[in-house]
Amino acid sequence: MLTKTDAFVTRFAPSPTGRLHKGHAFSALLANARARSEGGRFLLRIEDIDTTRCRDEFVAGIFEDLAWLGLEWETPVRRQSEHFADYQAALETLRTEGLAYPCFCTRKDIEAEIAKSASAPHGPDGPIYPGICRGLNTAERGRKIAEGTPHAWRLDLAAALAHIGAPLAWQDEIRGTVQATPEELGDVVLARKDTPTSYHLSVVVDDALQGVTHIIRGEDLWHATHIHVVLQRLLGLPKPAYHHHGLLLDENGQRFAKRNRSVTLEILRAGGTDPQALKRHLLSQAAIQHLPRNPAGL
Repeated sequence: MLTKTDAFVTRFAPSPTGRLHKGHAFSALLANARARSEGGRFLLRIEDIDTTRCRDEFVAGIFEDLAWLGLEWETPVRRQSEHFADYQAALETLRTEGLAYPCFCTRKDIEAEIAKSASAPHGPDGPIYPGICRGLNTAERGRKIAEGTPHAWRLDLAAALAHIGAPLAWQDEIRGTVQATPEELGDVVLARKDTPTSYHLSVVVDDALQGVTHIIRGEDLWHATHIHVVLQRLLGLPKPAYHHHGLLLDENGQRFAKRNRSVTLEILRAGGTDPQALKRHLLSQAAIQHLPRNPAGL
């Protein structure tokens, strides 16, 4: 048996806003198989910063579904909702260095500003934030905060890139060296009005605190990596290697997703699906994922 090593640490980090589906299972199995083949460690993390949509019953469901697939993970499992102080400390570092600013805009404010310009820049997720609050002076920002105006915190990307002063890149196991182009996402939210962090900030902090060396996740998060390498550099965090795997498609050619009401593992289990057969079927897809090595236990 291989001795576990910190030289290869990966994770599966679902958000408990619903039950897991085949796409989740594929990503978890792929990460787990890689960790086994490398003699490394496989972590499970619960990304539950959205306290309005995340539910404990879905957390329990994640444990149940992964155990049904035969996966094991280290304990205790990190739950992001229990570590807001870690993300606040990182945000404070960025604020102190003048790399984050408060944003008081409502959704309607942003939509109205974008509508004024026929050439508003767009990114992979739609229009890029037009920077309405970026130009507010210190006194105006302080006044609004003192008045209790709800606000998020955004990354000042232009200031961040000037602070870094050099091109950024990351290593992807499929595509090789990738030059980062964070401009396609713009001034992303670092902390929301109702939550003291965001996906981008918390995932970068967690991966560093947990010693994750290899991030194996779906290519739907490809664009997020352009921002993550910026935050890693700004916060002085290690830069992991990445593997963005392709997404599984259902019989209608749609990717498995909660919003598409994809069949869940819970439903498959209730219908008598053999977990080992499902596991073999899903891992057989790894052949088209261009793995650098054959995963163990296929």
